[in-house]
Amino acid sequence: MRFGIDRLLADPSLRAPLAGRRVALLAHPASVTRDLTHSLDALAACGDVRVTAAFGPQHGLRGDKQDNMVESPDFTDPVHGIPVFSLYGEVRRPTAAMMDTFDVLLVDLQDLGCRIYTFVTTLLYVLEAAARHRKAVWVLDRPNPVGRPVEGLTLRPGQESFVGAGPMPMRHGLTLGEMAAWFVATNRLDVDHRVIAMEGWQPDAAPGFGWPLGERVWINPSPNAPNLAMARAYAGTVMLEGTTLSEGRGTTRPLELFGAPDLDARAVLAEMMRLAPEWLSGCALREIWFEPTFHKHVGQLCHGVHVHAEAPVYDHAAFRPWRLQALAFKAVRRLRRDYPLWRDFPYEYERGRLAIDVINGGPALRDWVDDPAATPADLDTLTRADEAAWTEERRPHLLY
Repeated sequence: MRFGIDRLLADPSLRAPLAGRRVALLAHPASVTRDLTHSLDALAACGDVRVTAAFGPQHGLRGDKQDNMVESPDFTDPVHGIPVFSLYGEVRRPTAAMMDTFDVLLVDLQDLGCRIYTFVTTLLYVLEAAARHRKAVWVLDRPNPVGRPVEGLTLRPGQESFVGAGPMPMRHGLTLGEMAAWFVATNRLDVDHRVIAMEGWQPDAAPGFGWPLGERVWINPSPNAPNLAMARAYAGTVMLEGTTLSEGRGTTRPLELFGAPDLDARAVLAEMMRLAPEWLSGCALREIWFEPTFHKHVGQLCHGVHVHAEAPVYDHAAFRPWRLQALAFKAVRRLRRDYPLWRDFPYEYERGRLAIDVINGGPALRDWVDDPAATPADLDTLTRADEAAWTEERRPHLLY
């Protein structure tokens, strides 16, 4: 199969509309061609593409910022001599001065298929800026590595944030090219945009179910996205960022596990199995001990659970990471009513709301966890309506 960047580089007719225009690139470390050349270098080597600027999202063009809410500065690229603007530094939205450096913005970002992954919001922000400044945006499409499944509550009106760009569920099942089309339609943006589509992407095909295993090398799109198993679990484990439980930052398997020094993981697993065994399907859950080298509970021995969403235990149709992690929270709350589960801090610069509510696009998930009478069936009923509505809403925008 071929990604959008590979098609653009291979086909002069696709590049022809760029002739005589100033081109900028929005990219990160995973923005590479099939032979692992960074897209910026590959485009600069094209004799018919004039690259005048570059942009980096959260974690930076080079991916040098390890943690969340660590900003990247603007700089001048030492090889190409062009300005590199940070969209996760002094600003989140491109300024008028930044927009004045190009005519066409190429967006070449590897996404993880989850609403909270901030590249989704950055895509919306550059589309909105392009509409205001009469610039063009081309999305060089890449796979959604977790494929087409839809899961989670839809973000509620008024709950928008940098980790919640619009009314979609946690697992949206779109590529960024498809997401761009949905943003343009939903927000009624008058913007010159196009998608350089992939060739040969089969999101329902084994063994990758979204990621072309055996064809393309996995490169971290952000520092704590080290492999496909993490991407599959992420729509659930990312919620741990809003809790006092470790999500495995400071270990070699971040966002595939959870735990804490005062957690009885064996009891939590047993309670999860008692409450909703069907929500544990599609993966293997293993009791573990780990000691983070940084971040939450640094240097402390934690008891926890590793979510293995990988061969040979992975079942793409059965795995539901958002429900799985929600169930873990419910089990903790059932076992210890007074457990200080929810972390209160300015998550992604949002103040006045608990981080778990920012992450979930509203308080419904937290309310369900904290309500002693609420059952898994209650959450399932609420969530299924959102999932069904989104499945229909996204249909006109599917390209593959």
